[in-house]
Amino acid sequence: MSAADHRYMARALQLARQGLYSTHPNPRVGCLIVAGDEIVGEGWHVRAGEPHAEVHALRQAGERARGATAYVTLEPCSHFGRTPPCAEALVQAGVARVVAAMQDPNPQVAGRGLARLRQAGVAVDCGVLEAEARALNAGFIKRMESGLPYVRVKLAMSLDGRTAMASGESQWITGAAARADVQRLRAQSSVVLTGADTVLTDQARLTVRGDELGLPAELAALALSRPPLRVLVDGRLRVPLDAPFFQAGAALVATAQSGAQLRYQVAGHELLCLPGSAGQVDLKGLLEALAARGANDVLIEAGPRLAGAFAQQGLVDEYRIYMAPKLLGSLARPLLDLPLAFMREAQELQILDIRAVGADWCITAAPR
Repeated sequence: MSAADHRYMARALQLARQGLYSTHPNPRVGCLIVAGDEIVGEGWHVRAGEPHAEVHALRQAGERARGATAYVTLEPCSHFGRTPPCAEALVQAGVARVVAAMQDPNPQVAGRGLARLRQAGVAVDCGVLEAEARALNAGFIKRMESGLPYVRVKLAMSLDGRTAMASGESQWITGAAARADVQRLRAQSSVVLTGADTVLTDQARLTVRGDELGLPAELAALALSRPPLRVLVDGRLRVPLDAPFFQAGAALVATAQSGAQLRYQVAGHELLCLPGSAGQVDLKGLLEALAARGANDVLIEAGPRLAGAFAQQGLVDEYRIYMAPKLLGSLARPLLDLPLAFMREAQELQILDIRAVGADWCITAAPR
């Protein structure tokens, strides 16, 4: 593959990122049609049920697509879903070559799209900027390969690793820039998940606030048109239905208790009974249920107990930790409830990224 292939694929990935807030449960995909050394068509997938990136790019290119090269960030689909197969559209348009960043992990595609193109005499290359393409759709890939969503745990802490005062007071540890960053993280997620303690203590709503996103108007509108599903883990149904969380819109409540489904349904919410051990909610079962509903990315915004439970069960893919330059002291609450007694039990993390967000720092880390 040439330097030009990498350059054009980088542009296709840039287009695909415009779908960060709106494509769920579909992957984010961008496409470029290049004739000679001229870009004649560009497209990106906007939302499920609407045309895929290849269709938008082919429409823009028109007859100039014949004999051209198509750059697409994910293998063109080969099956009829809500839309016709894109591999067939590329064949019918007469493109001479297709460059894909990666093979589609969806079992309904999984190489069949590339095979269809080759069968029709189209030259095919796959694997250009694959790492970047996989990072863009980590949740979709994990759901397709494992039946589980990609789980991010968002935490805000002081420099001494504390998340709230002993009383539970925690607003606000971080500044406005970090809170806007979290709003964008929520908007990118399929699901925002929290626990009863957080909802009761903070009167949390866990909604996406458009005025805090800091996005261009078009992307902000897309984000608000597809809000994430809000999920409350409430094993003993402690949060009353008149709480601000429930007043903010429909929600899914995961509990270990049965028999209250009708009460929640009448109030416009859904109750999912998933009893686990010791009267707690089966967290892995919850993630499996969310994946079955098409959830690619789950953002956990919870207190140290629930976040710690996900960590202890090995269900966390990534930590997004916002660190404020302040000290809350030894009486304040810890980052996670992890009852570890020996150094050998320490959970090792790999730091993926550290960046300044206003006056705070954002640390992205993953379990090793």
